[in-house]
Amino acid sequence: MITLVELKNGRYGIIQRIEGGHGLKKRLEVMNIREGKKIIKKCSAPLHGPLVIEIEGCKMAIGRGMAKKVWVEEI
Repeated sequence: MITLVELKNGRYGIIQRIEGGHGLKKRLEVMNIREGKKIIKKCSAPLHGPLVIEIEGCKMAIGRGMAKKVWVEEI
């Protein structure tokens, strides 16, 4: 398993684990980021900026701090 930050741009992954407290998990859940979901990493902004991801056709940006706590299995 690798973190979402380590997933290469344009690659797919299945979310396996989310590390963090209740607040982080709740915030990610509201964005539909939860275990078992298929995720695509579209791109990452330069200079340690946010990542652009897509889940079920919905694109969004998340910070690297959050992305480091989302573990995926690359497919």
